[in-house]
Amino acid sequence: MATIKVLLADDHTIVREGVSALLEISPGIEIVGEAGNGNEAMEIARREPVDLILMDLDMPVMGGLEATRNICREFPEIKVLILTQYDHKEHVLSILEAGAHGFLNKSAASTELISAIRAVYRGDSYLSPSATKHLVESYQRGTEQKKGSDPYEQLTEREKEVLRLLAEGHTARKVAEILVISPKTVDSHRSRLMTKLALKNRAELIKYALRKKIISM
Repeated sequence: MATIKVLLADDHTIVREGVSALLEISPGIEIVGEAGNGNEAMEIARREPVDLILMDLDMPVMGGLEATRNICREFPEIKVLILTQYDHKEHVLSILEAGAHGFLNKSAASTELISAIRAVYRGDSYLSPSATKHLVESYQRGTEQKKGSDPYEQLTEREKEVLRLLAEGHTARKVAEILVISPKTVDSHRSRLMTKLALKNRAELIKYALRKKIISM
């Protein structure tokens, strides 16, 4: 099993120490650096091998949102998992638009944090239940439907199945189990359907599936 190299970015030393202590006893996870703000996180990422950054939002000098945008632009191979005390819908949407691969509230259990790190490292998106709820509520309050023709009918039947299962919240690995195909094949279907539908992230995929009534709440 490959070791996940994690960088902690949080301006509270006690938080970093607590998370670091937890992750250091977790098999397959290695802490390669700690940063107190976004600038420090960028500097460490430039000189250390980093797979994933556990990023707080509210930090001095450079906050987590700006740092996430910069990290995703300069180091597209690095995954960003937001760990914050905030879970308001405006934060969730802004975080996803910035390019983050996951969102977790600091009130989450330690087991959920480790699961989120592993999921994001594998290439899956991870949203806490509260974050998913905010996205759905945002749509239900009147998310404007995209203009123009809908390319849904261009999808293959298998791509439609993958779309539905991903929108229901299944990970790529679980989708592979359900459809009896490999996770790599699921990733290929996901990439093609996202391109065909001009979707950028999981939030847009969920909204699209709700709008098309592929899933219901």
